[in-house]
Amino acid sequence: MRRRSLIIAVPAGLATLAACGDDKSDSSKASDSASPSASSSASSAPPPKIVDGPLPAITAGAKFGEKPTVAKGSGSPSDQLAVKTLITGNGTTVAEGDYIQAHYLGQIYSTAKIFDNSYDRKTPLVIQLAQSSIIDGWRYALPGKKAGSRVEFSVPPTWAYGKEGNAQAGIKGTDTLVFVVDIQNTFNGKSSAKGKNVPQTDSALPKVGTNTDGKAPSIEVPKKAAPTKLVSEYVIEGDGDEVAADSTLLVQYKGVVWDSGKEFDSTYSRGQLASFSLQQVVKGWAQGLTGKKVGSRVLISIPPKLGYGDKPPAGSGIEKDSTLVFTVDILAKM
Repeated sequence: MRRRSLIIAVPAGLATLAACGDDKSDSSKASDSASPSASSSASSAPPPKIVDGPLPAITAGAKFGEKPTVAKGSGSPSDQLAVKTLITGNGTTVAEGDYIQAHYLGQIYSTAKIFDNSYDRKTPLVIQLAQSSIIDGWRYALPGKKAGSRVEFSVPPTWAYGKEGNAQAGIKGTDTLVFVVDIQNTFNGKSSAKGKNVPQTDSALPKVGTNTDGKAPSIEVPKKAAPTKLVSEYVIEGDGDEVAADSTLLVQYKGVVWDSGKEFDSTYSRGQLASFSLQQVVKGWAQGLTGKKVGSRVLISIPPKLGYGDKPPAGSGIEKDSTLVFTVDILAKM
């Protein structure tokens, strides 16, 4: 049986770092757009064939990262998945199940009506290429492509929103969709922080490993009394955007109990990244990560009053009034 993350908000008794009494979901925060979100009506179709076209021309904004202008489709679209790499990147290869960070534009093939784009929002989408997370057209078109690539593809209703369409986005059940996607980055269970190592000189604090090979960093807890106040220090300092108090993050993390050094939760052990809103987690996490930069590895020591106090979640392995120690790699803001 797969072990469930203790940091994600789940039913009472199973959540560890979920904040008590907060029933907000981060799904809308992670993807404000209706366009690439998964459709329940078009999720059981067999895989499509990948064909070369037809695909509309890019008439302006042809460079990577520029908002493209895409012509109206000519003739009938393919009833399969037409995919073309317009710019080939040299970054990490995308695999199904990975999270990607990408700018995109989506429009209807027959009319060139744009129904969504991230360029105007100036915020790339971060989403997992997995069933139930995104329409099937994306998870079939993008695996095998490299970060730094621009990919254009058309998605017929079968692998988009099915016969129901998506009324919110103005998409009918007969519409073939065209997407242009600029893949900025890709993340998986082996992703790590990227930045400069920061000296760890305080002997009263845990020492965290600085390896960036995707393996869990070590946490060496000193045989000293735990701090009574929150500690949040860079281990590796990235150069990305600062995390806001209401940010939704994609992270790798590992947590141990100060007194015993015993690990009680880890994305590395599960081989799965975690995503969550800072408004859903305990105060120590929210306060400890706010203001830190994307790309960083952060040491957080959370005293009981900012963690679980005398009411730790059942089955978590955390004793009452425990100080918790985490290493957190902030991979992306969602």
